Amino acid sequence: MSIENVKKHPIPAGFSDALVGPSDYARLYAESISDPEGFWGREGRRLDWIQPYSKVKDTDFTMGRVSVKWFEDGVLNASVNCIDRHLAERAGQTAIIFEPDDPDQPARHITYAELSEKVNRFANVLLSQGVMRGDRVVIYLPMIPEAAYAMLACARIGAIHSIVFA
Repeated sequence: MSIENVKKHPIPAGFSDALVGPSDYARLYAESISDPEGFWGREGRRLDWIQPYSKVKDTDFTMGRVSVKWFEDGVLNASVNCIDRHLAERAGQTAIIFEPDDPDQPARHITYAELSEKVNRFANVLLSQGVMRGDRVVIYLPMIPEAAYAMLACARIGAIHSIVFA
């Protein structure tokens, strides 16, 4: 495909304000290196915590005793941060765009509301099968939206999951 045949999409007004340019990246990177606790302490507050952290990091790089812990006393739910926190303002907006392998099939636009419904439904299926927090689940699916639903459902109920892409 030549560059002339590529479909171009204009950047919506205000969208570029959310992007980090090269100078912003360099400044943020330097801050993360010079003051990792301050930088990640601030960045960590961007997430919704069930129990907020009081300690940002605890690291030991001593040979034979390497230990790296971040936000170790905090508790969060990744599924809640990926979905629920967006529902109030973005329920009808696209959360996932799925482009099928077949170019003749149209892209699927899955809204936050649809994503929430599918993830909660799958989480309830897992719970009905006796899967609980701390249990291990292996997900064997191709790269389709249902794989994301399954991963987020496992995270929602606290099940440890491993993905094997079919």
